[in-house]
Amino acid sequence: MPPRDNPTARQARLGSELRKLRERAGRTAREAAGLISTDQARISHVEAGRSGIGEERIRRLASFYACDDEELVEALCVISREHRGQFWWDEYRGTLAPGFLNIAELEHHASHMRCLQSMTLPGLLQTPEYARALFEGVLPKLPEDEVEARVEHRMRRQSVLDSDKPPPFEAIVHEASLRMRVGGRTVARDQLAHLLEATDRLNVTVRVIAFASEQFVEVTQTVLYAGGVVPQLDTVHIDAPFGGVQLDAAADLHRYRMQFDVAQQACLAPEESRSFIHHIARDL
Repeated sequence: MPPRDNPTARQARLGSELRKLRERAGRTAREAAGLISTDQARISHVEAGRSGIGEERIRRLASFYACDDEELVEALCVISREHRGQFWWDEYRGTLAPGFLNIAELEHHASHMRCLQSMTLPGLLQTPEYARALFEGVLPKLPEDEVEARVEHRMRRQSVLDSDKPPPFEAIVHEASLRMRVGGRTVARDQLAHLLEATDRLNVTVRVIAFASEQFVEVTQTVLYAGGVVPQLDTVHIDAPFGGVQLDAAADLHRYRMQFDVAQQACLAPEESRSFIHHIARDL
């Protein structure tokens, strides 16, 4: 089977985790290839997510790399069983940029999520009208059919919060995002009402960093911290003008966990945040 041109984020992550295990064990790609009777190029493709690898080979490599973390190995085997086309976001392949599919995939598999936003509200908590106003403001202007595809995709992403076992979702939002009149006063007011309704869910927590907070928190980027089924598979997703970036290096994960902890200390408590949002909505 020829190498994939565009592996999914999960496929790429499987490969990168196998590479980390190999390098930590001090093994070469040539040695790994010899173990599973393939060539060094195939190992390179696997570690880049461009070629698949079966469960039996994953387990053999893990043993060769002296990895005794059974939960991690099982999690990697689960990823290896996944195929493009089996999830709802695959319907948008070729219609939306890969970053849209990657964020949906990340949220779907997350065990818990924390997001930090300054100028807009989290996509998982947006109304269709609010999302449409955001996409209509993109420059250069998007075709109408792409705007609608993006809105539809964003609304379908929200199903993760309504699943049988929804992941805990904590949203830390800056007061600026609450006061931005995206789409006009009516759209903004309805969006805040929707945000308040979302906090009635047991798995959703919203915290506000008020302008009056005297603790500076770096919130210039939109950040999502998605917990994996095992900590080694935690991922940080950062929105950027050129597309989303996903980070999984241990140092990056540690840095952003600290950032969220610091941000939480600067926030109003959940009930205070609800009251704060209510007052802003009432004044619109």
